[in-house]
Amino acid sequence: MAAPWEDVLCDTAAIREAALVAVDAALLAGVLMRTEGRPNASDVVNYAPFTLLPSAVPRALFEQAYAVQQDFNLLVDAISQNKEFLEHTLASTIKVDDFTARLFRIYMQVLEEGLAQSVFLGINRSDYMFDRGVDGTPALKQIEINTIAASFAGLTSRTAAVHGQVLQVLGKSEEASRLLPNNPSKGLALGIAKAWELYGSPSAVVMFLVEEVQRNIFDQRCVENELWNRNIRVIRKRFRDVFEKGSLDDARRLYMDGQEVAVVYYREGYVPQNYDQQNWEARLLLERSRAVKCPDIATQLAGTKKVQQELSQPGTLERLLPGRTEAAARIRATFAGLYSLDMGEEGDKTAAAAVADPDRFVLKPQREGGGNNLYGEELRQVLEKIRDSPERTSYILMDKIKPQPAMNYLLRAHSPLQVSECISELGIFGVYVRRGKEMVMNEAAGHLLRTKAIEHADGGVAAGVAVLDTPYLV
Repeated sequence: MAAPWEDVLCDTAAIREAALVAVDAALLAGVLMRTEGRPNASDVVNYAPFTLLPSAVPRALFEQAYAVQQDFNLLVDAISQNKEFLEHTLASTIKVDDFTARLFRIYMQVLEEGLAQSVFLGINRSDYMFDRGVDGTPALKQIEINTIAASFAGLTSRTAAVHGQVLQVLGKSEEASRLLPNNPSKGLALGIAKAWELYGSPSAVVMFLVEEVQRNIFDQRCVENELWNRNIRVIRKRFRDVFEKGSLDDARRLYMDGQEVAVVYYREGYVPQNYDQQNWEARLLLERSRAVKCPDIATQLAGTKKVQQELSQPGTLERLLPGRTEAAARIRATFAGLYSLDMGEEGDKTAAAAVADPDRFVLKPQREGGGNNLYGEELRQVLEKIRDSPERTSYILMDKIKPQPAMNYLLRAHSPLQVSECISELGIFGVYVRRGKEMVMNEAAGHLLRTKAIEHADGGVAAGVAVLDTPYLV
């Protein structure tokens, strides 16, 4: 699975020249992040880390990932509407994981009050690796599905042009012409715009709910600008702004600073550190409102690791997607081995197997945002400590995926230019809009390739481990 430019990897002078061009091209194209030193100021910025060269991706697996995305959209939406499934699946987790439990309490409170929201918008990203099988044939295996704050749709929309220019500088014009167009920022904006339209109030705004620290603001601005170009007003607020200034009227319409909010697009709220008591109250206010939440709290719960593990059980997909046998088969074909650590004989066996051979597995907590998974010796130590405690039910165990490494250069500000052995992760963005029971939009909206050196077990671009990349189909 080699890319057709391995001949230039050892040409130091050509690589150095291409790296200079690449950095300038990234800055020109807006592949940008704020600096760690000044994360809330845009007067000093730098390029977001990226690979010097595109990475080879098997065409058949890339097409498989796109083909199954609409199925995953339908599945996430079905889970979000199935109270019994969420209650049953998360029963053990909410006893030991306070964060999931608090989300679940808000979910139940909103259901008991009766949903004011009638239009539902899902923006998710399904992430995969290419597992090297016993015979060396790569297979598409899902890592996770992100149902809240799935990032880098904006920056990845601008990365292919940078890689195209690098290939041209290296004398690979024909290969440059084969890089795929990719604009998920437009795809996400189309979903938000459709939800805004169906909400039915032309003067209402879209609210991006953003973090206190906003290093990745330009990624969000790409989506935001697509909305402004459609004459849709966008405001950016934090949880504390909602707590201090948010209100609901008698019809449970949401107002911020006197402006009606049609859509709340979460780029925050996916980890416990995002919440204090005020922020939990703000989240409840948002969930009680008529505004279209992306995601609503049921859809956030649908993205938990425990749900991912439960979906791998025989018959579960068929129950959630009745009459869609082929969709269930397409989804199941992407699953890696997933195992429960619930209390009881099955969980005891799973824990024992992982302690005996920790390099076979990944231990995953109910968390988003990268950098949370445990591997190898660390996995063994944690499991030995909690193997007889209900605390283990806040994790799931997954087979460790073993992709074929490839050589590339990872460009980071203030880092030396050196070749690294790398592995990649492919994400497909999905967007859907439902009004009542009618699915109005269901699309695969673009892709994201992230690459990291093999010495890093876990972590994404925002976590400072992976870098942006572009797939070159082989």
